[in-house]
Amino acid sequence: MLKKRIIPCLDIKDGRTVKGVNFVELRDAGDPVALAKAYEEQGADELVFLDITATVEARQTLVELVERISAELSIPFTVGGGIRSAQDVEALLRAGADKISINSAAVKEPELINTLSRAFGNQCIVMAIDTNWIDNEWRVVVHGGRTPTDKRTMDWCREVEDRGAGEILLTSMQHDGTKQGFAVELTRQVADRVTIPVIASGGAGAAEHFVPIFTEGQADAALAASIFHFGEIPIPALKAYLQTQNIPVR
Repeated sequence: MLKKRIIPCLDIKDGRTVKGVNFVELRDAGDPVALAKAYEEQGADELVFLDITATVEARQTLVELVERISAELSIPFTVGGGIRSAQDVEALLRAGADKISINSAAVKEPELINTLSRAFGNQCIVMAIDTNWIDNEWRVVVHGGRTPTDKRTMDWCREVEDRGAGEILLTSMQHDGTKQGFAVELTRQVADRVTIPVIASGGAGAAEHFVPIFTEGQADAALAASIFHFGEIPIPALKAYLQTQNIPVR
């Protein structure tokens, strides 16, 4: 089994880290630069920065904040939110991002994935897929989970890989912020359909939740936010626990 990655996520609104339930009812979780630095010191394997209202408010990701965070990091750093063009990606990579995450813009214009993959390499392109259970099937939702689409999640996962995405960041809207555990069966279905790494997101509430997502769910990495931001599960303690469960971590 390849070593599993633990990835804190900084959801950013108005320059601050926030966290809510199902992407709403947001509360402040601290200064993103200080949190990023702390997570690297604690042993996080990567960091994800999502400007969660960039798409909704039709503006670019906060490049200046990306520069300030990247200056504190040596671990891989993924940035998403409001990315619509190769120019947006170029600006973020110059600001210090290692990878970029796209979502709504690619759902609207799937060819964007091909364009960005050709320009920057598939290792740079993380396809964020937000999904919800609608009409008895998993369907893709966009605009911070606010807008359902007609895309079936499993079909979309295969398509984004074919178009050149290097990873999938999969978030179950039903699980996000609930702290009741990850969407294990959903993640396994996606992992069985693609060959690129799958990052599971949404629902972490206890160290025990990370075991089934890595074993039954076959996730390559697990992403969480509030449990780390509010000190509920320190990253070193989580990694130590996973090692006792025979799950290899970095």
